[in-house]
Amino acid sequence: ETTLDLAERRRIRSAIRELQRQELERDEEALASKRFRPERGSHRQDDKENWPRSRRLEEEQRVALAALSQQLEAITDVEELTKLLRAAAEYEERKLIRAAIRKLRAEEIEGKAPSLLPGTISLCS
Repeated sequence: ETTLDLAERRRIRSAIRELQRQELERDEEALASKRFRPERGSHRQDDKENWPRSRRLEEEQRVALAALSQQLEAITDVEELTKLLRAAAEYEERKLIRAAIRKLRAEEIEGKAPSLLPGTISLCS
């Protein structure tokens, strides 16, 4: 701002743009190095030590979901299933309950719909 020479001002502006460009490149490189950083060795060791525990938890969850699935087969009321759905906290439980609700609703629709034989006429209004 203090110089009146236009050529000098252009050089200063281009130098500022170059510094900003270099700073952006450094930021991008730093971001890329963080994005593709390899895992730490100690973290992998922790995973190995926790593996039997996680396998046991997965097996327990699988057994619990199988029991829930059998329980849901016995329920024939959509409202009761909806109450269970609202009370369920786990994603997999909610998924099973939603599937049971869809199944019941489909069965209700099939039971209410009149079966049409080929060649018959339906008089629905």
